[in-house]
Amino acid sequence: MRKLLVAVLVTVLAAVLAAGALAATRSVKVGDNYFVKNHTKPTLTVKKGTKVTWRWSGKAPHNVRAYKGPAKFASSVKTSGSFSKVLKRKGTYKLRCDVHPGPMQMTIRVK
Repeated sequence: MRKLLVAVLVTVLAAVLAAGALAATRSVKVGDNYFVKNHTKPTLTVKKGTKVTWRWSGKAPHNVRAYKGPAKFASSVKTSGSFSKVLKRKGTYKLRCDVHPGPMQMTIRVK
């Protein structure tokens, strides 16, 4: 009986770890005055639990701020590197760059 219980626990633990490893990741390019080139206000749709990573590629300083939605978050202002956020709550997130709020806006829908 004890061996059966241990086997079940090991199986459940393996399934939980495998599910975490399969979580989706999406990337968003942060260029000079845009989040996604050729899109005025891009929209990204992802599943709950998706990790979104913004990657800086331009020379001007930018940040990412979720100013409206189920959760608020922000990166620091920077010119290189990346910022990641796992979106755990369903809903619509409105994001912008505080340095360039006019041209740099996007929406993320989490289902």
